[in-house]
Amino acid sequence: MRQHRITGHGGVGLEVFDLGPEDAPPILLIHGWSQHHLSWERQYPLAEEFRLIMPDLRGHGASDKPETPGAFDNSTPWAEDVAAIISALSLERPVLVGWSMGGAVAGDYIKHFGDQAISGFCLVDSFATTGTHMAEEARVARLADDAVVATGMTSSDQAANVSATLAFVRACFHQQPNADDLARMVGFNMLCPPHIRKAARQRNEDYRPYLGKMRVPALVLWGAHDRPAPPMVGQVAAAAIPTAKTLVYEDCGHSPFWEEPDRFNADLTQFARHCFEMEPGT
Repeated sequence: MRQHRITGHGGVGLEVFDLGPEDAPPILLIHGWSQHHLSWERQYPLAEEFRLIMPDLRGHGASDKPETPGAFDNSTPWAEDVAAIISALSLERPVLVGWSMGGAVAGDYIKHFGDQAISGFCLVDSFATTGTHMAEEARVARLADDAVVATGMTSSDQAANVSATLAFVRACFHQQPNADDLARMVGFNMLCPPHIRKAARQRNEDYRPYLGKMRVPALVLWGAHDRPAPPMVGQVAAAAIPTAKTLVYEDCGHSPFWEEPDRFNADLTQFARHCFEMEPGT
């Protein structure tokens, strides 16, 4: 595993992890809210064929953690961070894969830079709209789920914070992780401070006009039992992207790449091969 320190928007230092042959087709895996590059551990076997680029997003993991909400509450920092990673590592038309909030980060990139420098776009239990733009059915379902709302995760009360983080991590799975994996996940979630969790959720974005202009292949997949991103969310995203194909994992929740990694890895491999075989603009 190679490790890079890359300067993102506003001088924020991003810790980026890099696995697989440097000359292999690159896949940029973008984790979700309060998560970590280790979220993608079960995708490591893909490094036999692809170069996997796995950043800790700004405010997460080993990356810098600015204090100001403006470093997180708008699309510019996230978009420019992705662009900085692509540029610094000289990634040749990577496939962008965004899970949950990571899909919104990928949407930020498309909003600011378009799809000319990528080969494909994949949303994993993620969003084409956030905040006030979210479909009412999905918004109501999320607000009714205390573990998903996760108020305690933005609290300075550490007891409340840990309890809320545990509940949120559990809510990310239909097929629950074992005790050791659960403890590991709660641990890396706790590396994201409360003020960053709060600011990163202060987003009201509608990516549909930008996603609708994409011409590269797209894949939208979700778990049928998803709580943080109810199935309606995936349906809205798929409808927004002209090139999108959809996959539904009937026995998964919010994390199909972890819950059914063999299937997910096979699906992503097939999609990435298709993307990299296509010529730009076709």
